[in-house]
Amino acid sequence: MERIKYSELRSTPKLWSLLAILVGFVGAAALTVLYIEHHGHIVTGMNNQIVWGLPHVFAIFLIVAASGALNVSSIGSVFGKQAYKPTARLSSLLAMALLMGGLAVLVLDLGRVDRLIIAMVKYNFKSIFAWNILLYTGFLVIVAIYLYAQMARGVHSFALKAAGITAFLWRLALTTGTGSIFGWLVARQGYDAAIMAPMFIAMSFSFGLAMFMLVMIGTCTMTNRRYAVELRTRQARLLGLFVAVVLYFTAVQHLSNLYVAEHNGFERFILLEGGIYTWLFWLGQVFFGGIVPLTLLFHPKLDVKKGLVVLAALLVVLGGLVQLYVIIIAGQAYPLEIFPGYDVSSSFSDGVINQYSPSYLELILGLGGVALALAITIIGMKILRILPVNLSDDNVDITQV
Repeated sequence: MERIKYSELRSTPKLWSLLAILVGFVGAAALTVLYIEHHGHIVTGMNNQIVWGLPHVFAIFLIVAASGALNVSSIGSVFGKQAYKPTARLSSLLAMALLMGGLAVLVLDLGRVDRLIIAMVKYNFKSIFAWNILLYTGFLVIVAIYLYAQMARGVHSFALKAAGITAFLWRLALTTGTGSIFGWLVARQGYDAAIMAPMFIAMSFSFGLAMFMLVMIGTCTMTNRRYAVELRTRQARLLGLFVAVVLYFTAVQHLSNLYVAEHNGFERFILLEGGIYTWLFWLGQVFFGGIVPLTLLFHPKLDVKKGLVVLAALLVVLGGLVQLYVIIIAGQAYPLEIFPGYDVSSSFSDGVINQYSPSYLELILGLGGVALALAITIIGMKILRILPVNLSDDNVDITQV
């Protein structure tokens, strides 16, 4: 086995073309922010009933995926699987990039970005949002230190493992905090569930590993670098396991809500009578985002068909966006139970299903966050020695996968 060597990405027309496309998406998102800032949120599909729209779906997805993208690095340093260590640097870089992309969308959709300063200097520690500001900034600092420990020479193995364990525990806390945003909102029938926190952790494992595999496979293909087939297959099987866990927690969530009488109305809305939300749940989330990739990832010929891995990872990403759309948007569309046990109706949309149609402006803003995360990752790989030069099967100890 050769000693693993790392190198920066070389300047090629393909690389600069891809970076130009991503910068174009980021520029379009910036113009969209200025347009929304000038005209107000009335130009979007959001209203005073649906206050978290499509940009929040992208933002939460990127934040949750950031935590899961660090999974590959954690498996190598925390759990001692040597075969995962060559790709640990990319795992750490991608985790930071995804979080920055998600936070950019979240902050720029506030309407008044300058008001974020108030939240940064005056903390309300009874609010989970205040805790999340500390969790997000802390994650960036800890993972940056972790990445430095991975790349610097002379770092003791104990220090590297300590940094890895700290990053691993912090990302669990981060995803718990993100899930608790919804789990602690007792006013919403679709949110009020303690299982949101562990389900978001499972979702992070699935979404993050899918994003990592897409970036890893895409980069290796574009730069003609080798990616050990056996390692790729094992990681794909692991992704399949995470997809199954997400399906399990989804089933437990809805079965638990069916058991609780106060949530029966919302469950009937999501599972049977929700129109587009019901279709998105069963077809987009469960079937195409769960069952189909699960079937692909456990295909007996997965080790020789890279296309199956790419397709499955893409479906996991799209299914994740659909799942968060159902959680976030449908949870707001269902009317608030202001007076339990009574029918409430007025001219202010009380007791009716709230309508929401996302605008193209929201889609551009969300895609801009994804493009920003990928652009940061490419720039990081261009400047730093992130990717291994040769990650062939001969250079990977499969017994340590």
